[in-house]
Amino acid sequence: MSQPTEDPTEQTAAKASRSMFRGSRAAEMAKRVQTAPSFPATDTQRPTAAAPQSPATDYAEVKGALQTRLLEQLSDRDLLGAGEERIADFVREFAEEVLANEEVPLNSTEREQLGRDLLQETLGLGPLAPLILDPAVTDVLVNGPHDVFVERFGRLEMSKVRFRDSEHLQRVIERIAASVGRRIDQASPMADFRLSDGSRVNATIPPVSIDYPTLSIRRFGHRRLRGGDLLRYESLNEPMLKFLTEAVRHRCNMVISGGTGAGKSTLLGALAEAIPGNERIVTIEDTAELQLDQPHVVRLESRPVNTEGAGQITIRQLVINSLRMRPDRILVGEVRSSEALDMLQAMNTGHDGSLTTVHANSPRDALSRLETMVLMAGTELPSRAIREQITSAVQLLVHVSRSEDGVRRVRSVSEVTGLEGETPLLQEIFGWQRTGRSERHIEGRYVATGIQPAIADRLRKRGADLPPQLFQPEMAAAGRSPANDGDQA
Repeated sequence: MSQPTEDPTEQTAAKASRSMFRGSRAAEMAKRVQTAPSFPATDTQRPTAAAPQSPATDYAEVKGALQTRLLEQLSDRDLLGAGEERIADFVREFAEEVLANEEVPLNSTEREQLGRDLLQETLGLGPLAPLILDPAVTDVLVNGPHDVFVERFGRLEMSKVRFRDSEHLQRVIERIAASVGRRIDQASPMADFRLSDGSRVNATIPPVSIDYPTLSIRRFGHRRLRGGDLLRYESLNEPMLKFLTEAVRHRCNMVISGGTGAGKSTLLGALAEAIPGNERIVTIEDTAELQLDQPHVVRLESRPVNTEGAGQITIRQLVINSLRMRPDRILVGEVRSSEALDMLQAMNTGHDGSLTTVHANSPRDALSRLETMVLMAGTELPSRAIREQITSAVQLLVHVSRSEDGVRRVRSVSEVTGLEGETPLLQEIFGWQRTGRSERHIEGRYVATGIQPAIADRLRKRGADLPPQLFQPEMAAAGRSPANDGDQA
């Protein structure tokens, strides 16, 4: 997959910017640690930590003091912007020398742990490292140095992880941002970026966050969820999955709606696996999250303004640019603003089979939001013209939500059938009905309305395997597709 080449002038400017940033970061770090406490040292060539006078000093205090000294030495040697291997070697050497030459009040287990923790503090996520390594954790939410929450299996819970103080938390945030080439300081106190493993990060520091720095990490699994995984997690049933995959395979325009954390991007990625491998796919996202198996994929990512207030690349610009890239499919991770107009126009001008997501509380709210976002493009189109554009472009609306038990479910699959007067018409094909609740689980079932969607005939003409029995209420409630039912018989 070819990558766009950067202009030599931009490369030179970028290098200069990184150099200035490293210098300013080193100066800032050195200034910060000048007032930090240090222990008496026995080695005059390399300052190292001696045992504190108070016998009550705990592991966190000792590690914190050593971490401050380590950062000071890294700053003095201009290593804060060096490669990870070089920094790791320096950290290991520092830890070994401290343990060998100084009376550090640590037991044998803590001595073994010290080197690993210093390395994580310097290169990784500090105290958050164990949470990031836990595959059950999907969200890490840091409200302050002593308030760290995690989401496991759809439920938020308080974590035992703590930061030493607000300064410690801010230093971790700065390090995370610097590791991906981003900057967060009082001039730019908010940042959105992506970690190397694909996790999405939002960070704020004072004065934007009044009390403490905050950090939100949305984690994604090492492998993306597929249709079979969604079935196993009861996010939908077999008839629904079969219909949606056939609709995607045979180029149906689809919008997935839902609230924050409802699983919109996850469902989008699972359905996108139905796209044939011989088609050219262009993905457009604020933070690149989609992981596709197809060989012909071009990934585009928006870019915020830089410290000079320039260089912003919006989703709308990327959508417009993608039309010149000869795409067979356009996948927009989320439509939030004026790019809705260009996305609808692309769907209406030959780029059928496109997929996107939108924040909304219901399928009808999703249509209203699309209309509002088209108006944000600055066009003065009449309301009816916008609604005609929407109903012509979008064939299916899939609504997902996260229930109180933490399970993310497809609540509704609806067909957009046209306009009646000024009102867009929606026909629900599948839905989820709640029947009760057990101690920790909401009980319900997926049902079909029994109505054959108008789009089914068009999809069959294109080769889709959509038997009429698929839309029978009994079949959907049983959770079986006709093909599987025949196999069992």
